[in-house]
Amino acid sequence: MSDISSGPDFDLAAQPHDAFFKAVFSDPARTAALLRGHLPPAVVAQVDWDSLELLPATFVKRSLRQAHADLLFRAQLAGREVLLHLLFEHQTTVDPVMPLRLLAYITEILLNYQRRHGLPLPPVLAFVLHQGPERWTVSTSFEDLFELPEHLATGLAPFLPKFRHGLLDLSQRDPATDEGDAVLKVVLSLMKLARARQLGADFFDELASTLRHSATQMPDGFLKTLLLYAFHADVDLDTESILDKLHQEPATQHAAMTIAQTLIAKGEARGEARGEARGEAR
Repeated sequence: MSDISSGPDFDLAAQPHDAFFKAVFSDPARTAALLRGHLPPAVVAQVDWDSLELLPATFVKRSLRQAHADLLFRAQLAGREVLLHLLFEHQTTVDPVMPLRLLAYITEILLNYQRRHGLPLPPVLAFVLHQGPERWTVSTSFEDLFELPEHLATGLAPFLPKFRHGLLDLSQRDPATDEGDAVLKVVLSLMKLARARQLGADFFDELASTLRHSATQMPDGFLKTLLLYAFHADVDLDTESILDKLHQEPATQHAAMTIAQTLIAKGEARGEARGEARGEAR
């Protein structure tokens, strides 16, 4: 895995939750690990996960892009192509019109596909990862957006679009026990705690312990991304103390040292900028 803590999409200062999600789940292997655990088993068994491929953002019209980190993947399902649209939802208030927003995405995706390839159309599986901290309390079914008179419901139902989006609601899950993939446990636990502003020393102790005992290796670039996200998502963290503790662990030592150097350099740059500004004001 390459260093994902750089590049135009990794804007931690402006949108840390979106940037972290894109940095992590733009990797098809990480997305495959997530979806294998949360799509219906019958579907999971038929997807060729090695064929999972991230499609460019230009696949969806700019007018439909939201301020969310939506990702679109393509894969083979039972020998045929399927489009997996993964939408990350991290609003502090649940979006009751999510199925309608997803319908707009799905329609544009299918129209785009039809223009390029004709019929038949591939299925599009919409999946929402809700970071919390509030519980997802609205329906995942599009037809539930309508309030039909009881005497007309049966007659009108065939004319209404019908689909349901997948949902992983982190506010109702404990990734540390629910996830089988070691890296996903860390990633989803961090996302949940960061959004709820409940990050503390315990998380970083658990991270060090996981790395110490896990057969899964996390490259320095990936660890750096995890830590930078944590520090940007919760500015009240005692960064110096946490980095000092992680510096004692062989598995996190280099990443901690690199981040410390980066933060020092940024602090010096801000100091110089303030000094120049004061000089110009004189």
